[in-house]
Amino acid sequence: MAEIITLPTKPARPRRDPEPLWRDALGDRLRRLRHERGERLADTADRAGVSPQYLSEIERGLKEPSSEMIAAVAGALDVTLIELTTGVVDDLRSRAAERSAVGCRTMFALAA
Repeated sequence: MAEIITLPTKPARPRRDPEPLWRDALGDRLRRLRHERGERLADTADRAGVSPQYLSEIERGLKEPSSEMIAAVAGALDVTLIELTTGVVDDLRSRAAERSAVGCRTMFALAA
């Protein structure tokens, strides 16, 4: 009769939501800036030298714009690349803090 050998298993890692992609965070920030200015896609796109459809795809995170395109859209929204990048980083930090807080609440709920 064969002996059954069981190998030790690694403890299961808790599943984490995937981190947002840079293009999603960038698109959200650009859309927010455009809305704060009360502008239509066509207005901002025209000043940036891109089509409204392309700007829409950037805002929805469907396109990976080149650095030149990002600079053009930022300029059309009267923000510098530093201001835009800092805003995107702040948004990502806020999302990470929210995810962390939700994870802690879940662990406390499970422990109760």
